[in-house]
Amino acid sequence: MNQIKKIIEKMKRTGKRLTRYYGFGASGTGAGFSSFGDDAYRSTIVRACIRQIADQTAKATPSCKNEKIERMLKYRPNPYMNGKDFLYKVRTWYELKNTVFIVILREAGEIVGFYPIPYMFYEALEDEDGQLYVKFTSEDGKTGPFIFLWDDLIVLRKDYNRSNIVGDDNEPLLNTLELLNTANQSISFAVKNAANLRGILKLTKSMLKREDLEDTKKKFLEDYMSLANNGGIAVLDNTMDYQQLNMSSEVAGWTTMREFRENVYRYFGVSDDLIMSKATPDQMQAFYELKIEPFLLALSIEMTGKVFSERELAFGNRIIFTSNTIQLLSMSDKLNLREYVDRGAMTPNEWRDAIGSPPIPGGDEPIRRLDTAPVDQVAKSITEVQSSEENEQ
Repeated sequence: MNQIKKIIEKMKRTGKRLTRYYGFGASGTGAGFSSFGDDAYRSTIVRACIRQIADQTAKATPSCKNEKIERMLKYRPNPYMNGKDFLYKVRTWYELKNTVFIVILREAGEIVGFYPIPYMFYEALEDEDGQLYVKFTSEDGKTGPFIFLWDDLIVLRKDYNRSNIVGDDNEPLLNTLELLNTANQSISFAVKNAANLRGILKLTKSMLKREDLEDTKKKFLEDYMSLANNGGIAVLDNTMDYQQLNMSSEVAGWTTMREFRENVYRYFGVSDDLIMSKATPDQMQAFYELKIEPFLLALSIEMTGKVFSERELAFGNRIIFTSNTIQLLSMSDKLNLREYVDRGAMTPNEWRDAIGSPPIPGGDEPIRRLDTAPVDQVAKSITEVQSSEENEQ
């Protein structure tokens, strides 16, 4: 923790004179942007959608020729997060803010961590040499501002349209969320209203004291409006008159509420079956190809380009995030994969991992049935058998 604070403190200021950068604005007016989406995350439907996307994304596994970086991304990208938490937070911010920044923490030229940057506002700056920086204002307003060189920032963007730096915000979703919130409030009001005023008890006696009115109301409620009144009939004399009030509130119907939810589902690319864990393997595969695979590809490309130098890239250094799509299959489909084991397409331990069983000794070696040998080996064996038969004759 102290190490990260020390590095961030050192990177707060560059020591150079920075001016606002205008080359990346959407319309030439500059590159200052504010965060969006914190209020949207309070919506139960938005959170359910993002939770499903982030959970599936967090299952990805990083691989890299540099074992130190691979180990760091897998187990401890920074002191606050493990690999799963790192991917979960990055994907959550990606969906909420449409732009997520991850700073590469370096010390003495060595990478010591990766840290997603929480921000409320960020601004593009440049120095006298034309180098690009990004200045971040924190959400709590108590820390920062922090300034990082663009080359030290891993930047992931969604709805990448108007700006060259960031993706567009989630403003198109606001109208649906407001309508959904209004519909929920109408239902809440109707429920509360049903438990409030039910009728008016009119007394013909004049000039009663306030205490007498309260006593009469209390006695009427106890005798006729409680569960003890099994008959459901009230008897009044000519000094009382009870008038029932029928107060009905207009509430959104089931069809309307479902359409509001479907609009949110379509925006995030999920379905009700997916959120309720009832999706079929085909639906899960489509969800992976639509929502998970493109993000992992973007993360792999961006992280590779920012972590490694041109020389390191030339030697084949890559960071690749992959997710095991076999886990999306049903159990019966996973069991049928055993046919791939005796043909050498999968090792026994790979198959056992797919069905949730522990590895066995020697299970990492591929095996093959004797009748599935390569064609050249089969032809050689046939030739040897024929030669042997001819020699025996």
